[in-house]
Order: sequence, then structure tokens, then C-alpha cells
Amino acid sequence: MASSSHPPPPAKSPPPPVPTTILTLSDDLLREIFLCLPSLPSLIRAALACRTFLAAVRYSPAFRRRFRALHPPPLLGFFDSDSSKIPCFTPVRRSSDPDLAAAVRRADVFLTRIPGPDDAFPGWQITDCRGGYLLLRNWRTEQIAVYDPLTGALGLLPSPPHNKFSHGHRGKLIPMDYFLLCSGAEARHRGLSFRVVSLCHDKSRLRAAVFSSAAKEWQILPWSEPMPKQPASGKYWLLSGKQVNGLMCWSHDKHSYMVLLDSLTWQFSCIDLPETLKGQGHLYRAGGTKDGKLCIVAAIEFTLLVWFRRADAANGAERWMLEAVIPLEDAVLQATKGTREDHGSLHVLDILDGIVYLSTWETFRDATLPCWYLSFCLETRKLEKLIYTKTDGWAYPYIMAWPTSLIGNNLSS
Repeated sequence: MASSSHPPPPAKSPPPPVPTTILTLSDDLLREIFLCLPSLPSLIRAALACRTFLAAVRYSPAFRRRFRALHPPPLLGFFDSDSSKIPCFTPVRRSSDPDLAAAVRRADVFLTRIPGPDDAFPGWQITDCRGGYLLLRNWRTEQIAVYDPLTGALGLLPSPPHNKFSHGHRGKLIPMDYFLLCSGAEARHRGLSFRVVSLCHDKSRLRAAVFSSAAKEWQILPWSEPMPKQPASGKYWLLSGKQVNGLMCWSHDKHSYMVLLDSLTWQFSCIDLPETLKGQGHLYRAGGTKDGKLCIVAAIEFTLLVWFRRADAANGAERWMLEAVIPLEDAVLQATKGTREDHGSLHVLDILDGIVYLSTWETFRDATLPCWYLSFCLETRKLEKLIYTKTDGWAYPYIMAWPTSLIGNNLSS
């Protein structure tokens, strides 16, 4: 009997693969992709595309630390705060990063949201620029403003009470600087949180007043102990101060030492200055390295001299050590496509996170001439051309801060 055979059933075709979309990527993979973005403005645009992307950034402080290490907050431009005119802003133009240009266009760089009288001179002058905020003082109304041009966040406060601040002074009372102490980048989501420090000195001592946005009042601190080697008559004996990660410092006008105020202890102290800088305050600036340590950079013609404060190998005592002497004439001429006769000399404007901001200072020689703004990285020794404009030497680099929308765990904020 013949056996009957049946053909095998046709094989079932495998189901079509499920298409992979960007929304199916894990948060870890999304964050690795985000690290490839060119700048903070590009990350902001990407993160705000949808809630999934935003959550990947907001829920990971470790990612934000990695992104900052690879892409430091960008320089958007410079605020010029000549006291005789309204503060003006000059942007750094980078056509290769359209997101950076969009951030500049969005910012209220003309400070139109800050209240003032209806006339041509509102009286506001920039006294500090820190963490994406401007600190301004109105010399007519005696108001102080803390302002974020990118978000419009504004805090207004009065000047410190003069009677309490000046009480007990010896000789002539000299008002000094105002400084802005901001909360760290990871605390910005908690709102506009800051402290403002006002300083004055008499013939030998200093005093600070501190305003806290939390307490909403001024605290007047005690007078310091007398400083050494003061002039007989009441006058300015300290140069304009600088802030380095909560440490405020002023060089003496004539002698080789620097006065420090630590915002953690609110104690004044003195440290030495390199003897070669004695009475040469127009040549140098104090600032901060990439790791937040105090440094000094001087410009003599087209050469930079860099000092770091370190422990002496012989006795362990901290002192200033000349770290580097860096000739920059060839690099400046190559960057600006100019000649030696075109430029005056290098002038140090500021030092922030290891970046030295410089100008070629032609405006000082002739007020009708613009000059080049440059940046120089102390770590990589790279010189970069930034903008071409006039300057009076009081330019404030404006660094973009991380917005509140990218920080914290609450997606509804």
C-alpha cells in the first residue's frame, strides 16, 4: 500500500522588526548623544524638544558635570560699563554655532526690563558680572539690581544703610566695590538666590556689608584690624577689587601686599604680592585658574607673566611663584592680521576659570580707535580672537549660565 505524503506547511515569515525611534532610546544613550552637541545653547534646544529629552538631562547631575567639563559655559559677549553712559553690550559672533547666536538674540542686553526714570540717562552702572547675572548700582536712586538678561529674573534692593555702615570710621570714609555672590549652577532651580557685598575703608581699616536675598536685609560686619603701611591722609589706598570663587581681593596702591576677604568666614587678611608688581596695578589683574585657585597675570607690552600661589618647597609657606613668561606678539599679529604698529600693547581685562581676557588697548592711546578683544587659555596656551570694538578698560565678560529648566528633578517647574 502506497504511503501518502503531504508537503510541509510553508514556513512562517518572521514578524517585521519594530522600527527604532529616538523616543525608544534609553536615557543613558540619549545622554551620550547629547555629549556630542557643540555647546550649552544646543543642549538647551535639544532638551526642550520633548519631556523625555528634558528628563534625561534634569535627572542626571553626573551628566551635567560631564557636559560642563567638555563644553564650558560659553562667552556670549562683553558688557561695557563706562559710568558716563548707559551700559552697552558687544556680542561675540560665531556663525558656526547658530544656537549660540540665538541665545544672544534672546537676551535683554539693553537692560530694558530694569526700572528707571524716563530720561536718556537711567543711572545704572554695572559693578560685577557673575554666574549669568549682572550686579548694577543706580547712583541717582541708590538702588541695587541683580539681573539675568537671559531670563529676565530681577532682584531690587536698597544700598546699605549709610549711618550704620560708616559708624566708627577713622579719618575719611572711602566707598569701594560691590560684589555679587551667586548660588552654584546646580542651585539655580531654587530661584534667584544671591548675596551682595559692599565694601568701604577708612585710613587703615576695611568694612563689609552683606545683603542676602533670603534674609532680605543688610548685615553690617565689624571693622577689620588696621592694615600695614597706610597713607597719612585719607584717600584711596586699595585698587579696584576682584572676586575669585567667593574670595575678594584688592592690591595695595603703593605697597607689595594684597588684602583678602573670605566669604566663608567674613575675615580680612593680608598676603604678599610679587615685589616686581609693587605699585604696578595698571599692568596686572588677579583672577582664578580652571580649578578655582588664585592667580595673577600681568601684561608687559606683548608678553604675559603668570604667577600662581603655591607652597614653597623649602619651608612649606605659601607664596607667589612665577609660573610662566609667555611671548604673544607673533600670535596676536597672526590672529588680528595686523602689524606691530597697529596695536598699542596688551591689557588684561579679566581672568575667569583659567581664561585671560585681553585687549590690544589702542583706545587708550587714541579714543577714536577700536581695539581687538582676545582670550588666552592658561592651560592650552591657545589665543583666540573675539571682537573688534572700543574699550575703556572696564569690560565685563558675560558667560552664559545653565538655565533653571535643565537643573533639578521637578519637570513641572
